[in-house]
Amino acid sequence: MKLIALLIGLLIERLATQLFHLRELRWLDSVIDAGSEKIFRSTKWPPVVPVLLLTALLVLPVFAVMLLLGNTLFGFPYLLVAIVVLFFSLGPTDIGEEVDAYCAAVEAKDPEAIRRTAKALLEHDVPEDDRARTLAVEKAVFVQANNRLFAVIFWFVLLGPLGAWSYRITDLIRRRTVFRAGRHEAEEHYSKIASAANSVHSWVAWVPARLTACGYALAGSFDDAFAVWRESPTQVTPTTGVRSDELLARVGVASLALPPLDDENEESRAIRGATAANRLVFRLLFFWAVVIAGMTLYGWSV
Repeated sequence: MKLIALLIGLLIERLATQLFHLRELRWLDSVIDAGSEKIFRSTKWPPVVPVLLLTALLVLPVFAVMLLLGNTLFGFPYLLVAIVVLFFSLGPTDIGEEVDAYCAAVEAKDPEAIRRTAKALLEHDVPEDDRARTLAVEKAVFVQANNRLFAVIFWFVLLGPLGAWSYRITDLIRRRTVFRAGRHEAEEHYSKIASAANSVHSWVAWVPARLTACGYALAGSFDDAFAVWRESPTQVTPTTGVRSDELLARVGVASLALPPLDDENEESRAIRGATAANRLVFRLLFFWAVVIAGMTLYGWSV
């Protein structure tokens, strides 16, 4: 049942782009703010405990609904709820649209639009150097694809809609607490909560990040990707989450294996790299969809 829900959910995700703004879930920001603050101040446990408690509280409603539905009406209500939960767990925005917007900005040579569209992918400050920005955007496409698509799919296949929603909640808490920590740099407890939220999210992203990296290697240049994977990074990264992102970025870029072209300017190279990265991501997504469809058909046949 969950594999059928996953296939339908992925199809809707490709077609219902006009509804993506609903997945931003801004109303949860105030809940996360109040919950993290109250739980953190009322407990003497390490900061990771309040983050886990807040995650459990936000996952509980979905768990209750799924438990109540069970197999009523031959599982049809469960299927509908699973599709809805998956839709809100993916994203929140579409990588393809963001890449298209970035490429259009580069082609138009609009510095402000380039900075804005690149920042949407990077989720941090954009490098001033054009070559550095080009590489950073390519890496960001591969990292964001895991966070928005493949990790959600992994947890949905493993634990159903509850797994996908739990992953998205850890990401929402991470984003919100990091944002608040940046606004309240002088107050130490904000940074502690943000660090704990990053740790929790990195734990649930560790396995899907490595599966996704394997997928990039198989969907692209395997020899180049495998060679890079075996190499130790030049800089030792401090956290599990950063290590996972760094692996996805290195393997993804190596999988592209883009050859240099004669007389290619920086704008053309930026567009070619971002477009190739986006194509590789959706080639892997198509492969995953085929595998899931095969698993579904096999389940029907036995």
